[in-house]
Amino acid sequence: MYNSASGDFPVVAQALNDQGVQTKMAQILQSAQWLYHQVFSRVEHLDGVASLLLRLILAPVLIGAGWTKINGTNWFASRLDDFPFPFNVLPPDLSWWLAAVTEFGGGIALLLGLGTRIVAIPLAVTMFVAAYAVHLDNGWAAIAPSRPAAACLEGADAGFLERAIKCQKVNERTLEASKRLAEAKALLREHGDYRYLNGSGALVKLNNGIEFAAIYMAMLIALIIIGGGRYFSLDHYLKFALRRQGP
Repeated sequence: MYNSASGDFPVVAQALNDQGVQTKMAQILQSAQWLYHQVFSRVEHLDGVASLLLRLILAPVLIGAGWTKINGTNWFASRLDDFPFPFNVLPPDLSWWLAAVTEFGGGIALLLGLGTRIVAIPLAVTMFVAAYAVHLDNGWAAIAPSRPAAACLEGADAGFLERAIKCQKVNERTLEASKRLAEAKALLREHGDYRYLNGSGALVKLNNGIEFAAIYMAMLIALIIIGGGRYFSLDHYLKFALRRQGP
């Protein structure tokens, strides 16, 4: 009942209204929870797809790198002092063949999903050594930005957040590279068929930073954690075969 002295009726009405909102919110949350369970309980059975995609990306890169070393010239001796311990004390020929076999054989094993977790460990170490010894001094970017943002230029009036967003691939080396690339393009415009030379992909300057090696290492660490996955790896079927044999 409404009490004119205390004005309880509006308070009760508001309480009922709040209760109705809470009930609706609870129903929405229950529906969302049900939908989440229905969708992802089925997706869980395809967790091997994630591993497969990582392996399909990594395998060709690693096989190609290993094959290049097997058929190429050993240049490790010239960078041996840059290698982290214990690789800086190993004979260059041994390190070269270890890297070649690890990349080539490991790439094939990843493609098949065979011994995925075990194989990914030395491959991740190989990527770390490559990033540390060969690419680290060049910064992050694998390819130098052709046109660095104005916020990245020396003396630019830009805040920390703006520079963090726009300049993550920019350093002194890439700024110099962008200047040289601009000069090269100017020469090509004046003396060459620039449209033809710049076709089928824009002209860029390689920076050779840690970007690719770091990404590959992160992907390999993910494979160490998740393994070959279900259905799409030999690891999956070998595990079932071993279970059937019993202890």
